[in-house]
Amino acid sequence: MAEACGNCGKETPHAVSVELKTESDKEENAEFSREPYRVAKCRVSGEKTSTRMNNA
Repeated sequence: MAEACGNCGKETPHAVSVELKTESDKEENAEFSREPYRVAKCRVSGEKTSTRMNNA
């Protein structure tokens, strides 16, 4: 998938995935604080960006 890359300054191929990230530092709340993030990694520069899906 081609996307704009801030590091390259142009559209480049990216690997895109969805990851669940834990947002709470407290162990007892960790299982309830996972949120989906869209993660895109530039295949040219290696720059990685993540966006919380609830905010996308």
